[in-house]
Amino acid sequence: MNRYIDLIQQTFDFPTQEFSVDNNELFFNGVNLMEIIETYGTPLKLTYLPKISQSIQNAKRYFNTAIAEHEYKGKYTYCYCTKSSHFNFVVEEALKNDIHLETSSTFDIPLVRKLYEKGKIRKDTFIICNGYKRELYKQYISELLNDGFVNCVPILDNIEEIDYYLEHVKVPFQVGIRIAADEEPKFGFYTSRLGVRYNDIIRLYEEKIKDHPLVSLKMLHFFINSGIRDTAYYWSELTRFIQKYVDLKKVAPTLDTMDIGGGWPIKTNVFFDYDYQYMADQIVKNIKWMCAKNNTTEPNIFTEFGSYTVGESGAVLYSILDEKLQNDKELWYMIDGSFITQLPDSWGMNQKYIMLAVNNWDETYHNISLGGLTCDSMDYYNSEAHQFNIYLPKITKGKPQYIGFFHTGAYQESLGGYGGIQHCLIPAPKHVLIDRDEDGNVTHRLFASDQTEESMMKTLGY
Repeated sequence: MNRYIDLIQQTFDFPTQEFSVDNNELFFNGVNLMEIIETYGTPLKLTYLPKISQSIQNAKRYFNTAIAEHEYKGKYTYCYCTKSSHFNFVVEEALKNDIHLETSSTFDIPLVRKLYEKGKIRKDTFIICNGYKRELYKQYISELLNDGFVNCVPILDNIEEIDYYLEHVKVPFQVGIRIAADEEPKFGFYTSRLGVRYNDIIRLYEEKIKDHPLVSLKMLHFFINSGIRDTAYYWSELTRFIQKYVDLKKVAPTLDTMDIGGGWPIKTNVFFDYDYQYMADQIVKNIKWMCAKNNTTEPNIFTEFGSYTVGESGAVLYSILDEKLQNDKELWYMIDGSFITQLPDSWGMNQKYIMLAVNNWDETYHNISLGGLTCDSMDYYNSEAHQFNIYLPKITKGKPQYIGFFHTGAYQESLGGYGGIQHCLIPAPKHVLIDRDEDGNVTHRLFASDQTEESMMKTLGY
């Protein structure tokens, strides 16, 4: 008999650091998911908070190991990219690890204010302010600077942005400049719409920053959409960026920091193969080599990891409501949720996640497709990252089947419109927070209940 557990063990190197099975039930980071389902029901989203701190500490270790190995003179600073998940339980867990923050838009700044009021950050915490900024965003940044947030660093996205700060900031402050990197060859545009053109950066410094008594240039900022990957494209763009830093440093003595952005990948399949330590080593090695070649002081290195920070902490659990054979070979399992509304990246970007059965691992399996609750024909999930088919245990009468999608912790709530109106008025599922106490015992609590019809009717004006 070909059981589901046999399929998984033969296909993957299983169990893994995150996943194990005991008594035919799946454990996620040592948490018995059936116990969570029996307590709260489905559909539900969960966040395993200790994973956030674990990821941060791993990244710090990778970069600090590389810095020590190469006798690199600069320091490493970890920033959390808040747009990946703005929830307070995420940001506050991240801040337990002596990190700093990167913002993307106007209402990030009231979030920063709240964190300061609660004692979660200090006025010397780095607040790296990215994005194309409308006037209110620039106003809030200026107010932070005037209120003594000495390491709030607006990252200039265009030549004119600094004019607002020069007019409204009354204390000495620092700025950074974002470089407009070239996009991947397969992208629809040649150069990123964000940032300042390479050819304009030195002119921007010399005309608007160099001789002004209050402003100094702190940082050169770099980000590419494909993330930090071991590809010819990434290393080519990074080398070009380092060269611009070297050139700019010759005329800008206060420049001492290189922000290489975010984009460390997370595990979206059990076959995941990415050598974080190697990539940190190569980044540090390349920066050191090019600085030495040009007689330039080695810069401090900042990263802005978002998905890497929070992605692997998240999961979504569903019940299988029914099975439907729609023709001779297409068998559907209908879930009690929606991919379009609850895992929008799986629909909008064809993003694949780790998908596993939660229970019934001793049952035989078969090939199925997963269907969501909306009336949209695109509300489905029918392939894995490593193959074109999905396999799950066969449903037996009287034995409910549960499944989980894992490492879903970044972006899905904000893209899905958390607490708002979603496709076909599918309600947002409950959200459960899982932690461990001082003795290592699993604890859990309900952060948010299922979205109610009353809240939807109010939003819709009824």
